Amino acid sequence: MIRNRAISFLISLSLLTSTLSLLSRAQWQSASNVESFSHNKNQISVQSGKATLHVNILAEDLIRVRLATNGVFPPDMSWAVVKKEWQAPQVNVTDSQKEIIVATNELSLIINKKPLRLKFVDKQNHIINEDEPTKGMSWNESEVRVWKKMPQDEYYYGFGEKAGRFNRRWTHMSMWNSDIPAYDADTDPIYQTHPFFYGVNKGKAYGIFFDNTYWSSFDMGKENRSQYSFGAEAGEINYYFFYGPSPKKILSRYTELVGRMPLPPRWSLGYQQSRWSYPTETRVREIAKGFRDRTIPCDVIYLDIDYMDGYRIFTWNNKNFPNPKKMIDDLTKDGFKIAVIVDPGIKADTAYHAFKSGNAQDVFLKYPDGKPFIGKVWPGECAFPDFTKESARKWWGDNFSALIESGIRGWWNDMNEPSVFDVPTKTVDPDVLHDDNGLKTGHAKNHNIYGMQMTRATYDGVKRLLPAERPFVLTRASYAGGHRYSSAWTGDNTSTWRDLEMSVPMLLNLSISGQPFVGADIGGFIGYPSGELFARWLQLGVFTPLMRAHSVINEKNKEPWEFGDEFTNINRETINLRYTLLPYIYNVMYQASVTGMPAMRPMMFEYLEDGNFNWNQDQFMFGDDLLITPVLTQATTERNVRLPEGDWYNYWTGQKYKGGNDIKVAAPLNRIPFFVRAGAIIPTQQVVQSTSQAPIDPLTLNVYPTELQATSTYYEDDGISFEYEKGKYWKRTIGQWNSSQAITLTLSKVEGSYTPPGRMLAVKFMNVSKEPKSAQMNGQKLENLQRIENKREGWMFDAASKQVIVTFKDQKSELQLRVLR
Repeated sequence: MIRNRAISFLISLSLLTSTLSLLSRAQWQSASNVESFSHNKNQISVQSGKATLHVNILAEDLIRVRLATNGVFPPDMSWAVVKKEWQAPQVNVTDSQKEIIVATNELSLIINKKPLRLKFVDKQNHIINEDEPTKGMSWNESEVRVWKKMPQDEYYYGFGEKAGRFNRRWTHMSMWNSDIPAYDADTDPIYQTHPFFYGVNKGKAYGIFFDNTYWSSFDMGKENRSQYSFGAEAGEINYYFFYGPSPKKILSRYTELVGRMPLPPRWSLGYQQSRWSYPTETRVREIAKGFRDRTIPCDVIYLDIDYMDGYRIFTWNNKNFPNPKKMIDDLTKDGFKIAVIVDPGIKADTAYHAFKSGNAQDVFLKYPDGKPFIGKVWPGECAFPDFTKESARKWWGDNFSALIESGIRGWWNDMNEPSVFDVPTKTVDPDVLHDDNGLKTGHAKNHNIYGMQMTRATYDGVKRLLPAERPFVLTRASYAGGHRYSSAWTGDNTSTWRDLEMSVPMLLNLSISGQPFVGADIGGFIGYPSGELFARWLQLGVFTPLMRAHSVINEKNKEPWEFGDEFTNINRETINLRYTLLPYIYNVMYQASVTGMPAMRPMMFEYLEDGNFNWNQDQFMFGDDLLITPVLTQATTERNVRLPEGDWYNYWTGQKYKGGNDIKVAAPLNRIPFFVRAGAIIPTQQVVQSTSQAPIDPLTLNVYPTELQATSTYYEDDGISFEYEKGKYWKRTIGQWNSSQAITLTLSKVEGSYTPPGRMLAVKFMNVSKEPKSAQMNGQKLENLQRIENKREGWMFDAASKQVIVTFKDQKSELQLRVLR
């Protein structure tokens, strides 16, 4: 039954979707009346016929719901959840004839007894979320499903990587990692599975994470506009309920549950260039020279499948790459890192070392009768590692040694849905067995976590072989929690304005689903963009954590200089902007690694009380302080912007705007419009050709005044090692406030043992209308300069830009800078 459904699904997506909505309700059985219950600290056990319900109160705002339809729970094992032990909160349980009330300090769960239905309410007894009364938690043979009431004004976000609009109300979505090139807004599913979403209603939010790895689906009111549902073809009802009421609080708790992104190497935040394919050493060197000769910054060049010997993973094509180590050494000296594609298919060739050693160590997937699963991908007939098996993951990681010794530092995990060319399901047969941590289960259960576990094997292996450097792993397929091992991109998009526009809501939903390091193929993978489309996509790419351009084989070149001199100059300045903002971007990614807050944030995520943002998908926040308003349509030189409450500054002009309004802003072809929140301090640096070219000098703090006091945190480390985990970092709090007498900036004493190379600090105070009287550092007057000079301390007023610029040597001690009016 499971196998037939998977085949039907991948043969005809539309047929499966319609079939799901028409499943015979007569065959479904809902949870019946509560017969008994028990209470032990933070766990409630409820018996309802043969079914058993376990409710675990993990935190005051987090409740786990788990239902065994036959009363027997399977082993409690999750590939997503990393925090298993929680300090039990104070829980009050009240039993009455009609209901059981389980209350914490933040919310209550009401368990209705006749029949068994769940309702979540806040401390004011307002309903947050409740089961649909006629169905609730239900099952049909192996299938399980939960039906919920859908309020008229509730909106839904998240669900990971989904094409189409940002708000997912009135949509039906499937979760089954699928290799679907050239997808459009109606294509579903595609490459990743993140069964986590937010419900937002009247300025309050809740979250639900359905931790079930089988083929699953979410119907958010498409079938019935008064209810939504989620469920899976097998496995158990097992979901976590999060209460905000803010989305940021929910995401913080969710990433506490499933883990947070490791801090990436700084070079991975630079510009990255890829195509299928740069097939020879000569062409790779030409590309690198093209960047440096044109002074266009770049940190990473990718090698696609043609670098390998017959597409065999862990090998080199010695004809086209006769001396890869020499090539990579030379490129490293010029500031480039080389990333290579790695696919899971291992060519079934008895002369091939990886196939031989994999067989010897019993790492490949097999049928229940012991016959190996063989499927065709790029090398031809291939075996596939079982990444749910610890020994297989170690074997995989160990095989990277030769590539690491050649100098490879980036690991592009592709085809890991997994994609297979020659079988009806286009993936591994659902009956093939996985180790599954010793549970020995079929591919139907493990399919959605295959790519995630491949990235785990890659990340852990590279970290083991190269312990002094942070691994950079990029993946196409993943599951919830996969951000612990890799960044992600949105797969094989196309070179259209529609795809550019669609990439924004896709990346926003991925970001708030716990995957903060994301990007889309700039310029579109399939097809060829106009110079205008490429330039606008590149401008958006400045404000996506992964900034990578990519192109399909047999298409015209798409490097930034391939669209004529005008666009070469525009694209150079765009990439220069990325490198100028790298200190801010690095701080935003540091924040993601510590708190779970992603770089890209939907407007409703930050400004939930403004209902105008419920459907907004063409502007977003990047970190706490930048409002990004990209141009997403052709021949557009101005655009409308909705400014949130507060004061905002146009980054390019310095003009100040009052928030809570709609404005029209100029959007010339050569730049992306964006705004800075009043009170922000944006760290920037000098333009470099790569992150390894030179240390930051000067570090510039761009101060955007506010009438209120404001603080921010600046963080820095060596950008490459794990020494920051041992306290080797540079971190300080920066505060600003204004009065009629002075503008004051304070820099706290530096925390941490890291010391950057000696440098100057340049502080730029924006929107200063007239020349100040003087400037002081720790009470001592600074020299008034006619112009800013290298390594010279002092200050000057630039009347044209309305800026006061102060320069001084950076140091660890506490500093106070005052500009007297």
